[in-house]
Amino acid sequence: MATDPVCGMYVDEHTSTLTSDRQGRKYYFCSTSCQLQFERPERELRHLKTALLVSWPLTAIVAALTYVISIAYGNYVMFLLATVVQFYAGQRFYAGVLDAIKNRSSNMDTLIAIGTTAAWAYSTVVTFFPSVFPATGIYFDTSTIIISLILSGTYMQRLAETRASTAVSALIGLQPKIAHVVKGKDIVDTPIERIKVGDTMLVKPGEKIPTDSIVIDGDSSVDESMITGESIPLTKRIGDKVIGGTINATGSLRIKALKVGEDTALAQIIRIVEDAASSKVPIQKLADRISSYFVPLVVLIGIVSSLAWYIFGGVGLTTAVLIFVSVLIIACPCALGIATPAALLVASGKAAKNGILVKSGESLQIASKVNAIVLDKTGTLTKGRPEVTDVVPAPGHSEKEVIGLAAIAEMNSEHVLGKAIVDMAKRRKLKIAFPRKFTYRQGSGITAIDRSGKRISVGNRDLFGTATLQQLEKRILQLESDGKTTLIIGVNGKPIGLIALADVLKGDSKKAIDAFKRAELEVWLITGDNQRVASAISKKLGIKNFIAEAKPQDKMRKIAGLQKEGMVVAMVGDGINDAPALTKADLGIAIGAGTEVAIQAGGIVLIKNSIYDAFVAIELGKRAMGKIKQNLFWAFGYNSVLIPVAAGALIPIYSVSVYGFLPVLAAFAMAFSSVTVVSNSLLLNRFRAK
Repeated sequence: MATDPVCGMYVDEHTSTLTSDRQGRKYYFCSTSCQLQFERPERELRHLKTALLVSWPLTAIVAALTYVISIAYGNYVMFLLATVVQFYAGQRFYAGVLDAIKNRSSNMDTLIAIGTTAAWAYSTVVTFFPSVFPATGIYFDTSTIIISLILSGTYMQRLAETRASTAVSALIGLQPKIAHVVKGKDIVDTPIERIKVGDTMLVKPGEKIPTDSIVIDGDSSVDESMITGESIPLTKRIGDKVIGGTINATGSLRIKALKVGEDTALAQIIRIVEDAASSKVPIQKLADRISSYFVPLVVLIGIVSSLAWYIFGGVGLTTAVLIFVSVLIIACPCALGIATPAALLVASGKAAKNGILVKSGESLQIASKVNAIVLDKTGTLTKGRPEVTDVVPAPGHSEKEVIGLAAIAEMNSEHVLGKAIVDMAKRRKLKIAFPRKFTYRQGSGITAIDRSGKRISVGNRDLFGTATLQQLEKRILQLESDGKTTLIIGVNGKPIGLIALADVLKGDSKKAIDAFKRAELEVWLITGDNQRVASAISKKLGIKNFIAEAKPQDKMRKIAGLQKEGMVVAMVGDGINDAPALTKADLGIAIGAGTEVAIQAGGIVLIKNSIYDAFVAIELGKRAMGKIKQNLFWAFGYNSVLIPVAAGALIPIYSVSVYGFLPVLAAFAMAFSSVTVVSNSLLLNRFRAK
């Protein structure tokens, strides 16, 4: 069984003929109106508005003729006006009934069509054949007001849903429409859907990158904030990858398409957001189960209650008909059907705005229950690359001298530590010349001869005699105890200083850990790094529980152990080695800047590469599930209370006179319940992580 993404009704995938494909996903619908609303929401909204402009003026005249003024042949005038409302403004309900018959199912339109038709048909018979029924009262006002109210509620619901889906619309709007394709010496403007892998394109300053590509000529700054959340434009040169939909800020670029269509990063983001909005969560199974039997049950209740009151309760045929109409209208399960999808739509859109991709509604539900979180270190809590943290010159030497000489020695090095030293020298705008000679000693370090003939050594203790390190030994031990890799810099065999490097913490790591602890989550750091580094990082962040030198299977074993203790475990990681643990955890949270394998394994993806967003995702999950529970409570409570009322529970107290207004009140309550559920879901837009 599938769920109609518009109204939330249960749809049999095997029998449904109303389907639509979007972003590689197939959707099923209970009626043509729902399908049109999904495929062409603006057009469907205009049709609804037109129907309302017809129905309400005619309804007002019918109501006036019923309650305020009396004219000759008034019943016939009301018949004509009510017939227009019934079969023009209300035609969508009859179309829905036909769709239900074709699909061998039932939907909400079935209840509305049967109920209003019963009121209209009864009144028509009384108008033209008054001798058929003992009572002469007509209820054209009831059928017209019900249709007008329900259309009004649907219109308000559609407006609210349009607001809720702005996040997806905004993402779709980021996709460029045209690309400048290079064909020989010509530049041809080509629709984006015709771009093929391998096409060469020109991107001018200020334009959007057409599709995921690689730079083959030029350099420029590219604003990737809409994907990564990074506010500073990134410099892109030959060989760098660029993301479709991001903005080329300064220079011109020639790029070659790597991914097109549904394979691009932006298309995948859109698909994830839409899938999450339309996916089911375990809490929805109860609503689905009830919805699949609800419509036939309500029709049966309407028939049984009306016949019972007519045969055994002594009410007239008019009241029996109104009981039947009231039950059908008041029980329409719109609110029940949209209770979960409405909240998921708003929550997934809100998450996307915050740089968080929720792959399924189930991930949000699990996030709301998480009470333990396991964190990788490299690339998750730390930046994933070493940076220079300390420069310690020996007496008689300066930091500038130590960095400059070390950078000269490392100019030819491909090692990440060497690159970090060279980057620091460049940031300090030091002049660096390539050395005349360069040698590498496995496991010890490097030695280089600069242009002045100095022999520069950069490495560990093995490159230097222990006697020569006495002045720096205490500082070396201190830096190493902090989990830093410490390199000794020497000239002609004599140490002139130290450079310490470490994979430094991300700016928000401490903030995230503090937030996890405030939320009373049990926090674990599990890393493949050594005991010393793991201890130092844990101490800085205030993490009591950590495991060092862990292999992928060790992470999985620990997660399994926490689960056996009754914990609901979230795992946050970014590497290939984290993929098994992300899958094993109840909730996998992948860092967006990590590997594709990790992203695929995670149920939630943090695009901005911020560990704090894991806390935001968990809090949003709690808030979303709270809204879903509120919506379901309202929907179930509404039907549980009002169906007995419609079936005649108030007759012993207020007599049959209650049915003078109950059908109209039922229509208002039905419309109001749907709008309430959507409006309650929209409150998620005000979400801010505590």
